[in-house]
Amino acid sequence: MYTQRSLSGRQCFVAGKSPKAKQPLHSRKRGGSVVTQAAAQADPKKRVVITGMGVASCFGNDVDTFYNCLLDGKSGVQAIDRFDATEFPTNFAAQIRGFDNEGLVDKKNARRYDDCLTYAMVASKKAMRMAGIEKEANSDAHEALDKKRVGVIVGSGMGGLTVFQDGVKALVEKGYRKITPFFIPYAITNMGGALVAIDQNFMGPNYSISTACATANYCFVAAANHIRNGDADVIVAGGSEAPIIPVGLGGFVACRALSQRCDEPQRASRPWDKNRDGFVMGEGAGVLVMESLEHAMARGANIIAEYVGGAVTCDAHHMTDPHPDGLGVSTCIKLALEDGGVDPDAVNYINAHATSTLVGDIAEVKAIKKVLTNTGNIKMNATRSMIGHCLGAAGGMEAIATIQAIRTGWVHPTINHEDPIDEVQDINVVPNMKQEHNINVGISNSFGFGGHNSVVAFAPFKA
Repeated sequence: MYTQRSLSGRQCFVAGKSPKAKQPLHSRKRGGSVVTQAAAQADPKKRVVITGMGVASCFGNDVDTFYNCLLDGKSGVQAIDRFDATEFPTNFAAQIRGFDNEGLVDKKNARRYDDCLTYAMVASKKAMRMAGIEKEANSDAHEALDKKRVGVIVGSGMGGLTVFQDGVKALVEKGYRKITPFFIPYAITNMGGALVAIDQNFMGPNYSISTACATANYCFVAAANHIRNGDADVIVAGGSEAPIIPVGLGGFVACRALSQRCDEPQRASRPWDKNRDGFVMGEGAGVLVMESLEHAMARGANIIAEYVGGAVTCDAHHMTDPHPDGLGVSTCIKLALEDGGVDPDAVNYINAHATSTLVGDIAEVKAIKKVLTNTGNIKMNATRSMIGHCLGAAGGMEAIATIQAIRTGWVHPTINHEDPIDEVQDINVVPNMKQEHNINVGISNSFGFGGHNSVVAFAPFKA
C-alpha cells in the first residue's frame, strides 16, 4: 500500500507500511548543513503534469494503437526494404513503413524534410492536439496561450542523417554546387523543435539536446526544470530519430553493436535473455506536452499523468560501454527519486533501457538493485524488445509506454524472453505476455553513448 503526501503543492510518494514514511525521505549535505528532502520539496516549485502525447512509430502515429500493439507483444522488426541491405551483416530493423503524416506536414515540406524532422513535427502536433492547444485543430485555446511562455525542447541523437548523407554524396559525385541549400538547416539536431515552434508561434525556451540514446529523457528533465523555475507554462518535449539508412546501419555495424540474427529478425531483440547478441535499430518520435499544474487546471486541460521527477548523470568511464558496476546509473535513479520526493519502495514499475546487449543489460540491472532493493513488487519490461532501439527518440516513446501503462493498468510484455540471465531471476520482467498492474510510481531509464544517463519518473495524477 502506498500513500501520497502533499508538501507545498507537490506530491511526496512514500510506502505506507514502511517505517521510512515517518522520517524525512532523504537527507543530503548542502553547504555544510543537512537539508532533508521534505524541506527541499517545500520549495515553491510547480508540479508538472502531462496533458498530451504524440508518437510516430513502426506501429503508426496513434498512441492507443501504439500501446495496444505493445500489449499484444507484436514485433515491429522486419527485413529492411528502404534500401538494399543484403550486403550488411545485419539487414533488419524496426523500420517505419508507408509513413502517413496525416496532413500535419504540408506537401512541399513533406518532400523536403528529413524523416527525422517529419517525425518530430507529426508527433509534436499529435501531442498538442491531445492537449487541446494545437494551432489548427484548437485555434481558440491556442490563441489564448501566452506564446512567450510556451517552449519546445525536442532533441535528436543524430539529426537529419538522410539529408547529411545525400549532401555528402552530392559533393563527392557532382561538386559543391549540387548541395541543396537545405543541407545544413535540415541536418542539424535543433531544427525539429525549431520548426515546431515556428509552425505554432511558440516563443518560449527552444533548443535541442543531443545526448545519443538518452536525448528525449534529457529533454523532459530540462523542460520540467524550466516549468518549475517559472520560465514557461507549457513545453513540448521529446525526441526524434530516423537513422535507418545505409550510413546509419553501417555505422552501428562498425561498432559491433547490432544483432545479426538475420534468419529470425523478430526474435532478435531479446533483453535479459542469455542468447541476446546485440540491439536492433528502430526509429520514430515520442513527444509529451508538459505543463504546470496551475496552468493546466486554469485552462481546464485533461491531465493524463504527473511528471514526478528526473535526473541526468555521466558514467565518465567509456565512450560506448556502461560502467560495469552501474555507478552512474544507480546515482541517476537515486537523484531522480530525490528530485520527486519518492521513497524507493514506492516505485513498482520500471521501463528499462534494456537494449539486448551483453554488457548493458546486466549493468542496468545491477544499478537498479543498488537503489530499489525490494524488487518483489516491481514489474520491469523492455519496450525495445518490440520496437528496437530508437536512439534519441527511445526515451520519448518509452515515456509514452510508461504513461499508457499507468493509464490502462496493463504493462506490456518483454518478448523473446526464453532463457533469462541470472540477474533477473528475482524480478518480474513481464515475460512474453502482458500483465495487469496498478502503478504507483514508474520510472523510465535511457542511457547513451558517452556515458549519458537519464531517469524520469511518472505517477498517476492526484489533485
